[in-house]
Amino acid sequence: IMDSKRDMTDALELLKWQLELGVDENVGNIPLNRFSDHSQSDEVKVGTPVSTQQKIPNISSAITEAESRAEQSKTLDQLKASLANYEFCDLKKGSRNLVFSSGDPDAEVMIIGEAPGREEDIQGVPFVGRAGQLLDKMLRPIGLTRNKDQINDNLINTAYICNVIPWRPPHNRDPNTDEIEMMLPFLKRHISLIEPKIIVALGNISCRALIGQTGITKLRGNWFDFDETPLMPMCHPAYLLRNNSAKKDAWSDLLKIKEKLEDIA
Repeated sequence: IMDSKRDMTDALELLKWQLELGVDENVGNIPLNRFSDHSQSDEVKVGTPVSTQQKIPNISSAITEAESRAEQSKTLDQLKASLANYEFCDLKKGSRNLVFSSGDPDAEVMIIGEAPGREEDIQGVPFVGRAGQLLDKMLRPIGLTRNKDQINDNLINTAYICNVIPWRPPHNRDPNTDEIEMMLPFLKRHISLIEPKIIVALGNISCRALIGQTGITKLRGNWFDFDETPLMPMCHPAYLLRNNSAKKDAWSDLLKIKEKLEDIA
């Protein structure tokens, strides 16, 4: 009886995991046992015909395709559509939503995170979970808000927020090199369309993509250039939630961003 209950518990946990990844319906009328020794021809009979399957290119071809689509995107709407139609990043298959951006496209500060989490994947908006709530609280003391309607005497500038990766990686794992390289052309185009005066790179993945370096605790607090745009690496808010002692350094970084904004103005 105990084994039966344990099997049922394991099955429920597996089902919850599949639902979290967005699996909400069966594909095909015939179950496929992937643990048995099926030949490729057997799998094709119960799956999609080979003639209608999309051929996935190698990583070099996938990056070339990303570069072409990004270059052809002349507006943010076109860029979002190009990403939505890009089929060569496997992360898309396990995600509920494309998480494109949040904030004011005319903002002077562009904040670039790493990848969506569970709440972001559900809502299709970056930084709406606990880390996002902390980010909003961090921005207010230096006069920044992502909501243009909140502009007042204390909040005098807007921010625009996106991620390096627009789809949630399974179990919130770090994106791998291929995934970052495929998304980089879209990210660079995103930055060129926003034309920010300051870029804030949150976490190691963002720094790796934008300045080719990692080691956020050493990079943070120092100015770098991305295509002649000042870039400030900062610890990700998710890291700050786990490490209260790092919030002092984050405040120091925020003050440097505020000072830079005042110099630019």
